[in-house]
Amino acid sequence: MTSVTTTCRDLSELTAAAQIACRLLFQECYKAGIVDIFITETYRSQARQNYLHEQGRTRLFDDAGNKLYKVTWTLLSNHTSRRAWDIAVAPPRDLYDKSTLSKVGAIAKRLGITWGGYWPAGQYDAPHFEIPTSWKMPKGYKLEGQVIVPSNSKLKVQLFVEDKPKEKDDDVMEFTNPTTENAVRDYIQQAVYKNLIDKSWLEKFDNGTMTSGDFEGLKIIIQQRM
Repeated sequence: MTSVTTTCRDLSELTAAAQIACRLLFQECYKAGIVDIFITETYRSQARQNYLHEQGRTRLFDDAGNKLYKVTWTLLSNHTSRRAWDIAVAPPRDLYDKSTLSKVGAIAKRLGITWGGYWPAGQYDAPHFEIPTSWKMPKGYKLEGQVIVPSNSKLKVQLFVEDKPKEKDDDVMEFTNPTTENAVRDYIQQAVYKNLIDKSWLEKFDNGTMTSGDFEGLKIIIQQRM
């Protein structure tokens, strides 16, 4: 059983609609140049929600004697319904940089995603995003490729759009679009950083010896290990 002190950052723990909504939000943030944001929590059990609600109320100090402050205003969070997620901002900006979160909130509003930063005093929750049960992809939007949604501050948001590479006679990948080439390299590099694959794959890409078949197989390996 997962401890109430354990934070879940796994996007797959959300409902299918919430996963799509979250990826769409990060995609649109990427397109707006907002790439230094990351997931801090997705699904939350009711037991963990209760535990967090006690903080600053009935649980006033941590084990080291430090004073604790309230972190949630409700016992009825959509984190427990798997329809909510929290984000933060990577250094050097503040973890909950108001300017950045406000920009993300404005994008969320266009997508029909609720931002806690629009809630009234006493409920204001700038890192929080959620969807209603009726949420659907807004007209005019789509997931344009594979969206990399970071779960820590060391990774950046990425959008990998498939661009069929030209193939040499030996099937070695050759890109016609530098942006796509950089996105593919970042995708492989992040997988190496997360220990999903060996760094030799990145070396293979940099050496120009990776084939289209290599990359298709590599994507399957990465997806299976995430």
